[in-house]
Amino acid sequence: MNDPLPDVPEVRVVGLPQLTTGFDLVERLDLAMHLKVHGPLEPMTGERLAELAEAISLRGRGGAGFPFGKKLRAVAKASIRRGVRPVVVINGSEGEPACRKDTVLINRAPHLILDGALLAAEALGARTLVVAVTRNSTEVSVRAALAERGLSDRRGQHLRARVVRTPERMVSGEASSVIRAANGGPALPPGRRERAAETGVGGSPTLLSNAETYAQLAVAARIGPRRYGHTGLPNEPGTVLLTVSGAVARPMVVEVPTGVPLRYVLQLAGAPPLPQGVLTGGYHGNWIDAVASHNAVISRESLATVGGALGAGAILPIGPETCPLGESLRIANWLAAETAGQCGPCKLGLPAAAGGLSDVLNGGGPAALEALREVAQAVKGRGACKHPDGSARFFMSTLSAFTDDLAAHVLDGGCGRETLGVLPLPFSGHQDVEESIPSGEKLAVDWTLCQGHGLCADIVPELIRLGPDGYPALADASVPMHLRGRAQRAVRRCPALALRIEQPPAEGRPALPAPNRRALGSGRG
Repeated sequence: MNDPLPDVPEVRVVGLPQLTTGFDLVERLDLAMHLKVHGPLEPMTGERLAELAEAISLRGRGGAGFPFGKKLRAVAKASIRRGVRPVVVINGSEGEPACRKDTVLINRAPHLILDGALLAAEALGARTLVVAVTRNSTEVSVRAALAERGLSDRRGQHLRARVVRTPERMVSGEASSVIRAANGGPALPPGRRERAAETGVGGSPTLLSNAETYAQLAVAARIGPRRYGHTGLPNEPGTVLLTVSGAVARPMVVEVPTGVPLRYVLQLAGAPPLPQGVLTGGYHGNWIDAVASHNAVISRESLATVGGALGAGAILPIGPETCPLGESLRIANWLAAETAGQCGPCKLGLPAAAGGLSDVLNGGGPAALEALREVAQAVKGRGACKHPDGSARFFMSTLSAFTDDLAAHVLDGGCGRETLGVLPLPFSGHQDVEESIPSGEKLAVDWTLCQGHGLCADIVPELIRLGPDGYPALADASVPMHLRGRAQRAVRRCPALALRIEQPPAEGRPALPAPNRRALGSGRG
C-alpha cells in the first residue's frame, strides 16, 4: 500500500528550468541566492502587469484555471470604485494527498512566489499580504523568507505580511475557505459564494491566487512575454509543475514545458508501460485510459480533448494488477470524509455516493449501479463550495473509464483482482496531529474567575477541551503560531475574563501574563 507523499519529493525538469532554476545548486534558495540566480525585479503598473498576464495566457494553477489578468483587473476596478486598498493572498494551501508542487515551490523557491505577489501588491497599491500554508515545512520556509525581506505584520510598515495556517484538508484550500481563515474564522467554506475580487480579506477586494501562479508571473516579468513564449505551446506558453505519483517507481514533482507528451512524463517517473488508467488533475479530476494517455500532451486543452483535466497538476497512473474500482472506492471514502458538513449535497450526498460505489463492488448488481449514478448526478451544482462538484466529477469519471471492470463487478461479482492501494492517501488520524512552529506562549486559566462557560473550547478546541466537570482542560504545550490568533480571540471572548496568554519567560524571570485588553478597559480586577 502506498505511503503518503513526502513534503518535498524528488524534483526533475524536462528541458530548461524556469520555476526550478537553481534547484541543482542548493536545497532552498534564500534571498541572496535567489537574487544571484534570478536577478532583480522591476515594479510594474497594474495595466502593464495585466497585459503581461494576458500576453502569456496566465491562468490560475490551483485547479480552476481562471485567467489571472482578468482577476487582476477585477480587483483593481473594485478597489478604485470602493476607494479601499486591496489585499493580496498567496494560496499555498495544499490539502490534497496527491499534490506537492506548491509545497515544493514554497520550500525550495519561496522568494520566486513572493516576487510575483509583491509585484501584484505594488501594482494594486495593496498594503496587506497574506500567505496561506498547510504544512509545517511550508510555514517555516515562508516565515524565513518574509524575515529575509524584512516583512512582518507590525503596524507602520509599508506592507504588512502575515502567514495563515490552514488544516491539511481538501476543502481548506478552496478560495473562500482561505479567506475565511485569514479573517480569523475556521478554514471552511462560508456556505455562500462571494467574489473575492469584491469582498475578501477584511471585506476588501482581494487578489487570491495559487503559489505557482505568482511564481510564473515573476518569471514572465523578468524575461518578458516574447522569451516566455519560446517555451511550450503557442496557446499555452511556459512550463507546468506536475506531481506524479500512484503506480510509479519514483514519485516526483516535475517541471515540463507544455506540449511534452504525457507518456514521456509517465516514463520518467517509472509508470507501467501500459497503465490501466491515469487519473489526471488529482482527486477532483478525470480518469483517462492507456490510449488517451499515450496520445495526450501536457496542456489544459489537450487533456480536456481526451477526457482528462490538468487541474492542480496531479498525475496518477495505476497498473493492470490492481482493481481500479477498489482504488477509486478508497478515494471516494476519503472525499466523503473531507466534507465540511455544511450542506446536504456534500454532507449526505458524498457518503451516499461512496456507499453506492461500495455496493457496486460488493455484488449489488444493476440496481446498485443505477442508484450510484442518480446520487452522483444529484450532488452536482448544489453544494456551497466546489468540493461536491469535484467529487461528483471523480465518481462519474470512474464509472465511464472502467466499463469492463464495472460490468465484471455488476454481472459476475468481481474482477478477480485485489485493491493494492497505489493511490496516495494520508495516514489515518493525520488531521488530529497538526504541527506548527511554537510561539513560546501558553494558555492559562485563573480558576478563581472561571465559571465553566466553555466558550474557549469552542473557539480553539485544539488547545482546550472541556473536562467531565464542564471546566476547561488546557493542553500542556506552547500555543502554535497558526493557532495564536484563535487563542487570542478565546482570551478576548472569555465572559469571566479568566483566560489569559502567558508570555515566554525571559532568562531568570517568571512567565508574565499577556494583558487582557477587555480586562484593562473594564475596571474589573
